Amino acid sequence: FIPELPLEYLINICWELLLACVLSFNVDQKNGLSFSGPLEDMFGYTIQQFENSEGKWVLIGSPLSGQPAKRTGDVYKCPVGTGDNKCVKLELPKNTTVPNLREVKENMTMGSTLVTNPNGGFLACGPQYGYMCGQQQFISGVCANVSSSFQILNSVAPAVQECAKELDIVIVLDGSNSIYPWSSITDFLSRFLEKIEIGPKLSQVGIVSYGETVTHRVNLSQFDNTPALLDFVKDLPQQTGFKTMTFLGIDTARKEAFMPERGARPGVKKVMVIVTDGESHDFHNLDKVIGDCEEDDIERFGIAVLGDYNRQNKSAEEVHKFIKEIESISSQPLRDHFFNVSDEFALLNIVDALGSRIFALEATTGNFTSSFEMEMSQTGFSAHTSKDGVLLGAVGAYDWNGTVVMQAAGETIVPGKKQFYDPEIEAGYEGLAGYLGYDVQSASTPDGVLYITGAPRYNHTGRVVIYRLSETNNVVVSQILKGDQIGSYFGSVLQTLDVDGDSYTDLLLVGAPMYMGSERNEQGQVYVYKLNKFEHQFTLKPIHQSCCTAHSDSCTNKNEPCGARFGTAIAAVSDMNLDGFNDVAIGAPFENDHRGAVYIYHGDKTTLKEKYVQRIPAGGDGEKVKFFGQSIHGVMDLNGDGITDITIGGLGGASLFWSRDVAELHANMTFNPAKINLQQSQHQCEHGGRKSVCVTTEVCFFYSIKSDQQDLDSFAEISYSLTLDALRAKARASFIAMDDKSDRRITKAFLIRDRERRCARLDFRDPLLVSLEFGLADEDQGPVLDENLPKSINKTHDCTLVGRCEHHNLTGFIYFSSMVIKVNDKAKIDVNINVRNSKDNAYNTKVILSFSPNINYVKPEKDCTLNHTKVECAVGYPFLGSNAEVSFSCAVQDLCHILPVDSEELPSTQGDNSVQISIPVKYEAGLTFKV
Repeated sequence: FIPELPLEYLINICWELLLACVLSFNVDQKNGLSFSGPLEDMFGYTIQQFENSEGKWVLIGSPLSGQPAKRTGDVYKCPVGTGDNKCVKLELPKNTTVPNLREVKENMTMGSTLVTNPNGGFLACGPQYGYMCGQQQFISGVCANVSSSFQILNSVAPAVQECAKELDIVIVLDGSNSIYPWSSITDFLSRFLEKIEIGPKLSQVGIVSYGETVTHRVNLSQFDNTPALLDFVKDLPQQTGFKTMTFLGIDTARKEAFMPERGARPGVKKVMVIVTDGESHDFHNLDKVIGDCEEDDIERFGIAVLGDYNRQNKSAEEVHKFIKEIESISSQPLRDHFFNVSDEFALLNIVDALGSRIFALEATTGNFTSSFEMEMSQTGFSAHTSKDGVLLGAVGAYDWNGTVVMQAAGETIVPGKKQFYDPEIEAGYEGLAGYLGYDVQSASTPDGVLYITGAPRYNHTGRVVIYRLSETNNVVVSQILKGDQIGSYFGSVLQTLDVDGDSYTDLLLVGAPMYMGSERNEQGQVYVYKLNKFEHQFTLKPIHQSCCTAHSDSCTNKNEPCGARFGTAIAAVSDMNLDGFNDVAIGAPFENDHRGAVYIYHGDKTTLKEKYVQRIPAGGDGEKVKFFGQSIHGVMDLNGDGITDITIGGLGGASLFWSRDVAELHANMTFNPAKINLQQSQHQCEHGGRKSVCVTTEVCFFYSIKSDQQDLDSFAEISYSLTLDALRAKARASFIAMDDKSDRRITKAFLIRDRERRCARLDFRDPLLVSLEFGLADEDQGPVLDENLPKSINKTHDCTLVGRCEHHNLTGFIYFSSMVIKVNDKAKIDVNINVRNSKDNAYNTKVILSFSPNINYVKPEKDCTLNHTKVECAVGYPFLGSNAEVSFSCAVQDLCHILPVDSEELPSTQGDNSVQISIPVKYEAGLTFKV
């Protein structure tokens, strides 16, 4: 028999079980500061805590600020502690400039990267910053190095190159009779040439036409401005001829048009554009002529005009043969260098595409359009500052394979194209577009600094590269961590953490925010790696945090779906709970229908506690702020109480949450007398007409605040409850109150100062198990209690001489002394009961007899209490000793069963605590029914 538990005990059990799921700690979610801005400007995309001589601030990035005309982006400074929450735009794009460039600042996304500098000031980047080289725009990225007084010190743009501007372009035109109408060719030339800047130290254009013969129409140095050349080509004559000597025209242009005598300049890129409408009559010279062009580094663009083929309805085989010839003329890759059009009129349709391919040469470092290296690098896509310098991620470098640029001591280090991979092992790497540099970090070890960068698209599963720089500034890869799920974006978010504050890195956290959960949604996941400081290797710890493990409700609650993208932001947070270990905050901005939440994890020696201690959800106004947890920063005390505060951003706003102080509350409970002898009468008292064992308990509390910000005039109100026999449905013990009323539970409150000890005394009777629960009377005010300390004490009052005060097996021997059935009289059953305790002393032992509701009860020899259809008989008070027996008799009519109960032993051994009795009927009985 297991007694029914009291309601308050069930509530306590439920609360303790739920505490792990909804535990809140010392981040004050009710009394923070909020800063709001336009959602469409992505206000809140990045945040940083900041301090200078003027005060304390929250810096907020707004990458699309300036809509709708110019979305340059910007950074806002928001004051803290002034009573004014108004944020001021710093106007960084206006003052961020690179000299001698035709800058393109529209859509530069200034503020999408924002990091503070350990030496003061901060760095704000616009990775979409571009500049023009001729007609081509390149996206190099730029960062503003801002001083602590919000002045721009300089613009950092390591990927910007001076435009090469000088091109020698020779156009080789097929002028044979099959070209018709010739005006289409001159229109094409005019449209194409008007996009070229011709002049000294700019581009030069020469024109060669051919048919059966070759003629130099324009020398490279003949015109020094574009309008003059345009005026000339309007009347450019057609060469004519019945043969198409294409390779004669190309070879003549190579040998003569690019000669210094005709204006060719040494060291200037050579470009040849060939326009033809038919197969050549000198095809046999193809290999030699094109080979010579390759040796002379002439980049060739081939244009096949299919007008004559269509007009003559030539076969598909003939068209294919012609196209293959022009492809052979063109440089590789063909996607950049070969064009074909349906007729002469359609040439106008390719002017822009041809122009962009040729003008791209004006900024490339090689002789070919495919030689792009840093021109589209988006340097500043990510940034990390350390004492060694600044790391800038450049995801677009080297055809979006990416790289990491480092600036240190006035030197810019740009790793080569193949330094982050081994071409012999990783064949095909160049085409993977891994986005190396998506995030960057560094780790401090006893042997120096490790640099860390993520490539979330590498091989579709993502990877993280850990490397050093050699003495010659070459990349030396020391370890590679690999993602395990396609599309998870493993490596897109990185964070290192020095847990114990010894200046060496302990952990590396890697975010995979698009990790697909079992419900086929992007729940997100964070991998935690521990650094072996002597081997300088990261090893995966056996915890992968995800929204399902971090917040169990997310997986079952329809209002908080598991598509949270947990790990979109990861921030190392300085010690928030004053336990000496640094902490971590992880954002899940897609949780709860894109409203978002942030989870706080506390450090523990050199690792992290596996369970989050606090979940901070988005505020009540979900329409203004979306994706709460997109950005997180927490390294400063912004309100002067000595405790690190945390700032969390979402799109449309940011919130600054104060960290409350942490206090320790220690409790102790002692009894007087410490032990009782149940076989002797000492410590007994008269209460309620019966003798009881009376005990005095002393409950003492010691309260201390962890921070150094002590206020001697401040008090904390402590509330505590004492419960007797909390595990029992019906208490045996009760408090002895001043008004002589008894109760099993008592609740009190008192005020206590820092470093103060307070005690209280209470009397109760018949003690056994005493439970103490304690905490703050108002959990919303003042410090919070240390999460690692107990909030309850359960003590069993010791019994001596007779063993422990516990319940053990009771073996009942039940037999009948007689059974008499009288006709015309009520049946009567006499029951003799013998109870023996076979093990340890059993405290407050009872026997319960249950019978049918139509039976009359006859009082037995033993003192029993009638309760409806149950009779409760005390057979051992205050205890039934080991191997002791009690016998007594009672009389009832038509006994149902006898049940010895009140045991707290394990269910597996309770089988001998109950006896069921059945009475066989041998003769016909007379029964009377009344309705």
